[in-house]
Amino acid sequence: MTMTSQPQTERRVSAFFDTREAASEAVEQLVKAGFPRASISLVEGNKAPSALTADRESGFWESLKDFFFPEEDRYTYAEGLRRGGYLVTASTIDANYQRALDILDRQGAIDIDERAQSWRKQGWTGYAATNAAGKSDKTGVTSGREQVMPVVEEQLKVGKREMGHGRVRVRSYVVEKPVTEQISLTDEHVHVERRPVDRPLKPGEGTLQDRTVIAEETQEEPVVSKKARVKEEVVVKKDATQRTETVSDTVRGTEVKVEDERDNAARPEKRKAG
Repeated sequence: MTMTSQPQTERRVSAFFDTREAASEAVEQLVKAGFPRASISLVEGNKAPSALTADRESGFWESLKDFFFPEEDRYTYAEGLRRGGYLVTASTIDANYQRALDILDRQGAIDIDERAQSWRKQGWTGYAATNAAGKSDKTGVTSGREQVMPVVEEQLKVGKREMGHGRVRVRSYVVEKPVTEQISLTDEHVHVERRPVDRPLKPGEGTLQDRTVIAEETQEEPVVSKKARVKEEVVVKKDATQRTETVSDTVRGTEVKVEDERDNAARPEKRKAG
């Protein structure tokens, strides 16, 4: 997966998929998350690699020219399309690019760098230029017509892309552990017994009358309650640092050399008037 940045805080997220179903689902998930459908594109690869023509091969390369990919990534994505893959890109702003990246990652985007390494083990070395260098093109000029030979010059265009260097995933989850506490409980029991007695009635003990005594048994039981308390905080933050890197490369250009092979002796001689 490759991240490319555009001027004015616009960024493009690109992800590669092996099947159309996965690529289409990734597009739908981006739309459901609020990304405009007009900002999302899906480039379909070749369905029959054995029948690939030179025009089709060149078309993959041309279809990626507006994505501001580094040249090496254009080679890789073009090869993936040639092999029948699917490329999903979404243009967004800085504030939303990580969300878009997470959505594409959840939908099963492949690691294009690892895939490229496996292709190289199979003998893939990258795309060659569409027009092979060193071939001469000789065209005659007929009378009354002209042939134009363009003078071409390459310009170095330097962009930026973000490469993933791993993630730190902090996840909270609930665990249960047994806890044992001891508590003292009191039980009250009622006992009724009869004792034989033979004595005179004491003053104040009452007379012959109805009387009811009620004794209730009680039993204490534990009551459990739980209260949540914060014992620690885990803070996740990301710092950004700026660095300057010098990019060196070569650019090519064509020069025109005029070789005049006409015979000077055959030309009419100009004479001075004397």
